[in-house]
Amino acid sequence: MNFVMTGHKGLVGTFLLEKLISQGHKPVLLVDLRDGTNVLDLDKVKLTEKVDVFIHLAFFSKISKIISDPLITFNNSRAMEKAVEFCRVNKIPKIVYTSSSRVVSKEKNPYTASKIYGEELVKAYSQCYGIDYVIIRPSTVYGPFNDLTSRLTDVFILNALNDGELQITREKDSDLDFTYVEDLVRGILIAMDQKNDDFNISSGSSTKISYVADLIIKLAGKGRKVFLQPEITQPQHISLDISKIKKLGYAPQVSLDEGMKRTFDWYKAHLDEIKSTRKTP
Repeated sequence: MNFVMTGHKGLVGTFLLEKLISQGHKPVLLVDLRDGTNVLDLDKVKLTEKVDVFIHLAFFSKISKIISDPLITFNNSRAMEKAVEFCRVNKIPKIVYTSSSRVVSKEKNPYTASKIYGEELVKAYSQCYGIDYVIIRPSTVYGPFNDLTSRLTDVFILNALNDGELQITREKDSDLDFTYVEDLVRGILIAMDQKNDDFNISSGSSTKISYVADLIIKLAGKGRKVFLQPEITQPQHISLDISKIKKLGYAPQVSLDEGMKRTFDWYKAHLDEIKSTRKTP
């Protein structure tokens, strides 16, 4: 299978790209700002090989920053438009689009709006131009990776290792559906064989954010929890229904405690490398 992938330098993209290549699939085009390439420039790219599927992972996903500066998310929407139009012009028969677990929440913000727009766009291009789609809705992905996007787990671990605050900007009983990255990749590979459908992929159960903070503090032997005012329009309780993907054979294999330990141990072992690439939170 020949494929195009955006966002291949991110957490999910790195693991998914490695798995696809190990299975004998070929990346024809890789696009990521961290590589100096931009989805917004796709219309300038000329393919020289046939492509079977376009995997769109690139997305600015820091909701708090989007809420403070909603114009950020319009680039997400424009990138989505570039992606589907690239598929139409280059006759790519299928697109895999990573949406978000947040689209099923009652709380709405510019980020969720852009994700919903992306879902509707791939459906529209399917009906109008015959491009098959698969929509993936992941939830709070984490794993052993130098995550420059500063996801919650990333920030918690680095702050704990620095004996700092693990700030919980939600209600005290808030919970999220944490998903180990290798589980998500397994789910994506299963879903990719389907067409014109959407799949929630996660651990399938929610865990209190406070518990995760306590777990990381215990692993680090330092750090402390601090509760701040909840962020605007942030869902307080996330638990995805994964029954559809489970019927296709998916089952999460890495427990939260094991996944967090693997992730923490990797961060601790690579702390100097991480510090050299960014300012730690």
